[in-house]
Amino acid sequence: MASIIVQVSALVLNLIAFGLAVAAEQRRSKATVTPDLVKEYDYCVYNSDIATGYGVGALLLLTAAQVVIMLASKCFCCGRGLKPGGSRACALMLFLFSWLTFLIAASCLLAGSVRNAYHTRYRGIFGGNPLSCETLRKGVFASGAAFTFFTAILSEFYYISYSRSRDAAGGAPYGGSSIGMGPYN
Repeated sequence: MASIIVQVSALVLNLIAFGLAVAAEQRRSKATVTPDLVKEYDYCVYNSDIATGYGVGALLLLTAAQVVIMLASKCFCCGRGLKPGGSRACALMLFLFSWLTFLIAASCLLAGSVRNAYHTRYRGIFGGNPLSCETLRKGVFASGAAFTFFTAILSEFYYISYSRSRDAAGGAPYGGSSIGMGPYN
């Protein structure tokens, strides 16, 4: 039977990571072009940089949830053997897809955090080329949030399917751990 503690802890970590990723999308840095006091130069002024912290926090919590599930299931490859059949095949497919969505979510959150923290410090001279204040594109943290949600669902179903296959295998893999020998006649 699947451990309720593992499921709840992974679900809570994933939900908090999802919330932080959504908050990071809402609080992305925005920039305005501002002239200096003498009005010879323009420079970029960025608002709050809280989205970077939200993105890093979401990444860390997403990683912690994935580690909890993988430690509980022994990363699918270690530990007792699983009973061959539908639940093992389902667990394998869910394992692969949960890692795929995890990698996509982690890359979106990491790239969004790094890009959001980057601030141009260029100054433009009046009458020259217009100043470009680079900011993070809209939707990077939202993509990370969406894939965090998919990872949460897939990893929960993976753990349930893995537990079902493990419990069906019984005590020792494939019928026993010792060689059954009869008495010598």
